[in-house]
Amino acid sequence: MRPPDGVRPPSSAVPAAPAVPAEHRWRGRVVHVLTQPGGGPADHVSAVATAMARQGIEVHVVGPESPHSETVRAAGAAWHTVAVTSKRDAAGAVALARVVRGLRPDVVHLHDRRAAWVGRLAAPALQAGVVHTVHGVADGLSDLVAGNALVGPRRRRDDLYYVAGERWATRWSARWTRTRVVTPSRAVADFLVHRVGVDPDLLDVVPNGVEVPPVGPVGPVGPTRAPALVWAGRLVTAKRPGALLDAVERVSGLGPVVIAGEGPERDLLLRRVAATGWRGPGGVEVVGQLPDLAPALAAADVYVSTSAAENQPLAMLQAMAHGLPVVATAVGGVPEVVRDGVEGLLVPVDDPDALGAALRRLRDDPRLRRRLGTAARERVAAGWTRSHCVAGLLRTYGRVTA
Repeated sequence: MRPPDGVRPPSSAVPAAPAVPAEHRWRGRVVHVLTQPGGGPADHVSAVATAMARQGIEVHVVGPESPHSETVRAAGAAWHTVAVTSKRDAAGAVALARVVRGLRPDVVHLHDRRAAWVGRLAAPALQAGVVHTVHGVADGLSDLVAGNALVGPRRRRDDLYYVAGERWATRWSARWTRTRVVTPSRAVADFLVHRVGVDPDLLDVVPNGVEVPPVGPVGPVGPTRAPALVWAGRLVTAKRPGALLDAVERVSGLGPVVIAGEGPERDLLLRRVAATGWRGPGGVEVVGQLPDLAPALAAADVYVSTSAAENQPLAMLQAMAHGLPVVATAVGGVPEVVRDGVEGLLVPVDDPDALGAALRRLRDDPRLRRRLGTAARERVAAGWTRSHCVAGLLRTYGRVTA
């Protein structure tokens, strides 16, 4: 089926990542660097650092202490606690660079914007290959990624810092050492090539990956119950959590709705749920950040993503791995994973009628839910597992250490 209007397929400027992970013999010392204690980059670092350590790779993480620290240490990796509190924290940046250099890494892998600036500026002193993963795009530039809407004010400093600055920092790093840029989706890769000016020869698309449970849930094949929905993410304007409530108002006969996450939109959501009388089991529950999303996914029948801008959301991949069909806005890298009518249903951004129609369609057709959910699980298993992700990163490490 054709994607919704306005959704452009990714170009061929950057080749897609291989679909099947291969055996890799890269062995060295990798230092993952981040400055955020939580969020997508921190979740990603925890996952890949743990997986790499379990493969026998020497792994270090340098960053602020976080809920992930003990998980990483338990897998056999080292966590070095260093905080860089802001772009202006020069003392923290110097301390971070000194710790990284002292570890004598083969590869320095940078995972957020502050870490990327520090690591690339320090490239002449590191004597290591440098890899920078672009996990997202600034809110004021979000609509420059195919399918995304603009989710923040357009500011002059965005062009200076995130476009011209990013281009300069990548070239500076590449001048002194082998450097590569990684991003999970071809949509953001196209942005980096065509808008930022990153040399495509320095760019690798390495999709995010999740664990696939041994046995996925089997949905009902008859109208045995109203389908339960789950939504997960940061409760911020860009994720449009209120759009789910807009759609739920339009569709009767749904099961319980779980909204998992924290952020500035939470109080507004709670007030709205209370005002409509939806609060409580069987209605709409705003449950906060869950330490483990798996139980909520196991209890659900449909995963919903309402974001106005995305790269490649981990929570959506996790839901698909659990065998859930997806109803999602066709933004960023989402259409690269979810094919409309195959693994889920794609809708335009900020269109509650279209979102409601998709939910109504799945409510009325349990067999469709099961078919889409089975295909979603197979799709993730074929190219978006943690094994695929780590294999792709190890290929990149091999390129910067060859």
